[in-house]
Amino acid sequence: MLRAVLAALLIATPAMADQVTVFAAASLKTALDDIAASWEVRTGHDVVLSYAGTPQLAQQIAQGAPADLFLSASTDWMDELQSKDLIVEGSRHDLLGNSLVLVAHGTAQPVTIGPGLDLLALLDGGRLAMGFVDSVPAGIYGREALTSLGLWEQIEPQVAQTENVRAALALVSSGEAPLGVVYGSDAVAALAAGEALSVLGTFPEDSHSAIVYPVALVAGREHPAASDFLDWLTSAEAATVFEGQGFRVLD
Repeated sequence: MLRAVLAALLIATPAMADQVTVFAAASLKTALDDIAASWEVRTGHDVVLSYAGTPQLAQQIAQGAPADLFLSASTDWMDELQSKDLIVEGSRHDLLGNSLVLVAHGTAQPVTIGPGLDLLALLDGGRLAMGFVDSVPAGIYGREALTSLGLWEQIEPQVAQTENVRAALALVSSGEAPLGVVYGSDAVAALAAGEALSVLGTFPEDSHSAIVYPVALVAGREHPAASDFLDWLTSAEAATVFEGQGFRVLD
């Protein structure tokens, strides 16, 4: 009789939900919030999303922060963790691509982004918002692009650097900076939210290194729910969300 009661209780009691902690580049926030919410509904598990600049997140993981997955906006920072055996072997792959755009506060006319662009005139004494050009991926890509187009030397004194690309976007949306260099996906999210900005143009793909977002499980934190969420990130449902937010899904 007691065995039957215990069995009935086990059947009636739902499995305890697992929690997956994800460290992700700030530029992924809008898309990843939606993707995580749909996975939570599908599985009953919980996702804790921690967004920041890629270097900050990578350094936190290296110092033992309890992340289960890492979504980086830079292959270099993922390489850094892999060299320290801090990601699970075989779990890493390139998930997404992105573009780099020039945005302006308010309504503005498109421009052709090339060697002849007079950025100083467009700034009109204001600042160009970018992620830190020595560490934040969007800032690194932005400096690469401006350098290859012969624009960096003239514009460098006018650059306002931020700890992540969403912070750079916020400076433009608020009007604190007239222009900014951000990802195409950031511009899509901002426009969808009704923020006060315009996309002036897209930097030529050959003006900067390929923008790649790798993802991997963090070593020592492996569990089935984390692996399942990693699989969900590569699903058709997730791909639709990512593409709708301006990312390019990589094969």
